[in-house]
Amino acid sequence: MTSPLAAHDPRLDLVLQRDVDVPVDLVWKAWTTPAQIRQWFVPKPWTITACEIDLRPGGVFSTVMRSPEGQEFPNIGCYLDVVVNRRLIWTDALLPGYRPSPKPFFTGALELAPAGSGTRYTATAIHGDEAARKTHEEMGFHNGWATVLDQLVAFIKAS
Repeated sequence: MTSPLAAHDPRLDLVLQRDVDVPVDLVWKAWTTPAQIRQWFVPKPWTITACEIDLRPGGVFSTVMRSPEGQEFPNIGCYLDVVVNRRLIWTDALLPGYRPSPKPFFTGALELAPAGSGTRYTATAIHGDEAARKTHEEMGFHNGWATVLDQLVAFIKAS
């Protein structure tokens, strides 16, 4: 199965790719089950206080992140592509039902592929311009998304 994503553009995209030693179906479940997302989706000591998923193109993907100081940051968008155990593409450029968002930041793509008994995990943050990519990188994309992936793997192994 080929990806619908265009070739990686380093001016606009940030990518995290790793092989992890947990099966694809469990990674998929962790990404598509609200109760599971709440366990690993942000670097600790941050937390997810709410998560809503309607797993279909146009369906909602919404989380509320809470900082250690108690500030809450809602994130709402919609899924663009859902291929079970293979690919999720979502964006905050559109709200559920493909309604335009007043403040878009990025489109996310998660691609999963079997790698032995584990998973080749590729997460891509696609930005509309170089300034948005740079802002996301300076916010700690690489360390943050790598930490979250480690938390996801640890969560799956502990379950």
